[in-house]
Formats: sequence, structure tokens, C-alpha cells
Amino acid sequence: MLHLVRPTAEMKEAALDYKKEHFEYGDKEINGSELLDQMDSYEEWLVSVNNNTSPETVNPAWVVTDTFFAVNEEGRIVGIIDLRHTLNDFLQDFGNSGYSVRPGERRKGYATEMLRQIKEVAKQAGMTELHMATFQDNIASVKTIVKNGGVPEREFEAEGKPARMYVIEL
Repeated sequence: MLHLVRPTAEMKEAALDYKKEHFEYGDKEINGSELLDQMDSYEEWLVSVNNNTSPETVNPAWVVTDTFFAVNEEGRIVGIIDLRHTLNDFLQDFGNSGYSVRPGERRKGYATEMLRQIKEVAKQAGMTELHMATFQDNIASVKTIVKNGGVPEREFEAEGKPARMYVIEL
């Protein structure tokens, strides 16, 4: 059983452990983390994440975004996923959602379940579709998106690599 939960101050140590595992594995970024990978202070990150949930307090450079930790039945953070309610010019090639799974927990279906659950959050927010982008060689992400109803929309290049945007009807 997997639950999406909003980050809290009490989750600091678990979140930092999650971040550390990504870096020890060699990941350079943590997709869907609203820059957890770049922040030195969990407390500052948490303020930013909370501010970005509301049109009144969202960072002017961002869009309204909900960020969730994916927590397994033991209470361990196994992933992180965000939902961007709209797309600005910067996000056109990133899509409405990004996600990551803890390196030691990959290939267990967590990403597929996280995306399934974020689709429900998107519906509750009044969204009718999700745009999801991934590099074409990221087979795991392609499978995750397709299992959740993703249909190829367009191809483009990002960071010098072929990428594809998918649409998931809600």
C-alpha cells in the first residue's frame, strides 16, 4: 500500500535520507521534488513547497504545485511526485508532473502507483488532462506513463537527447 502525503517538518530526517540515497546512487537531480535536490535547508524547502500550493503565495517564477512524498506501508519515503496545475513557458517541455523513486526501491511499481494517485489529485483540482514528458531512452518512465493512459503527443529534444510528451486524459 502506497500513500501520497504532503511533506511536513516531522519528515525532515526521512526526507534528507531519501535525498542522500539519490546522491549516493549518482543521481544528479531528483525529479518532481520542487528542487529538494538543490536546497541546503529542509525548512526553507518546506516553506517553498507550502507557499507554492496557493495562487496567493506561489513563487512568481513557479506555478501552483502540489508536492507529495510517496510513503510505503512501513512509513518509509519511497518516492516523490509533484503536480503542476498549469504550464508556463518554462514547463512546456516538462509537463504537469515529475516524479522520482528512491534508488533502492525501483522496479517495484511505485512510480506507476504514484502517477495513478496523482491523476486523482489532478481530477479533484479540476484538471482534465496531464502532460507528461520523458526522455525516450527512459524506458521505465515511458512504461509508467503508458500504463497510466499516456498517449504520445509530440517529440522534441531536451538536453541534447530525444524526448517525448505524452497526454493522459483524466
